[in-house]
Amino acid sequence: MQVTLEEINSQIALEFGQAMTVRVCKADGEVMPVVVVQNATVFDLKRAIQRYVQLKHQREGGIQHISWKYVWKTYQLSFSGEKLENEEKSLREYSIKNRDEVVFVKKLKKK
Repeated sequence: MQVTLEEINSQIALEFGQAMTVRVCKADGEVMPVVVVQNATVFDLKRAIQRYVQLKHQREGGIQHISWKYVWKTYQLSFSGEKLENEEKSLREYSIKNRDEVVFVKKLKKK
């Protein structure tokens, strides 16, 4: 298994308290430990999730292409029952801290 430079940098940032791990829970029970910088926004978290999943699939030889546009249109992230709708808002503004759990929830269709 090859470790990427980005993963090494993330671990170093964690050690120095410049980053945090957000546990992203999927509906199937899988928990993805995603590393983001301390002042990350919801947008940064989404990007980190995409990188995490792509790396995982590359290593396991899984699905090569995922339509993230579809994923984000169908699902959204939620923390303590609050939907993370504003991509520009920092995770701190949603009171998300190191090792907190964020959940994938299916978006309800607006009527």
